[in-house]
Amino acid sequence: MVLNKKNFDAVVVVEGKDDTIRLKQFFPGIETVETNGSAVSDNVLTQLKQLSKTRQIIVFTDPDFNGERIRRIVTNAVPNAKQAFITRKEGEPHKKGSLGVEHASKEALEKALSDLHEVAPKNSDLTKEGYRKLGLAGGTGSRKLREQVGIKLRVGYGNSKQFYNRLHTFGVSLDELKQAVEETKNGK
Repeated sequence: MVLNKKNFDAVVVVEGKDDTIRLKQFFPGIETVETNGSAVSDNVLTQLKQLSKTRQIIVFTDPDFNGERIRRIVTNAVPNAKQAFITRKEGEPHKKGSLGVEHASKEALEKALSDLHEVAPKNSDLTKEGYRKLGLAGGTGSRKLREQVGIKLRVGYGNSKQFYNRLHTFGVSLDELKQAVEETKNGK
């Protein structure tokens, strides 16, 4: 995605007007559709389905429970939607407020919008056994390792089951995951 041109070839799905304001602050020509919270209306989903016929849809929600809920709802309605993520740290409020896209720096937003993921579970050879063997589930430090690997792969964070499902959904291969775990453990 080219972030400096006036007319983007994508529509970014965000939670609310503060997210839109933040994105337009750095990328004036960007188009957004706001879900207005986690109760995504049928009208918004219909609008996104129509837009997806001619434009790329990018889901860019907050790195929290409601953001993940919205992401699932929109992705179920528009399966070819691309996914953009910021980390929890990148979305932390500077003074007060809740975690979200509206607090991210220009650099974090650019990185998220240039490193998109697509739903491609058929591309993944990841198994639950391989996932566990890498120390991402059920072990001491697995929570922290999942968080660090999620940052490295820019796929967000989740508990053991959620994170496994996310990796599989986005088509992350066992080799890609092994490399990310190894680099994380080696401090790269």
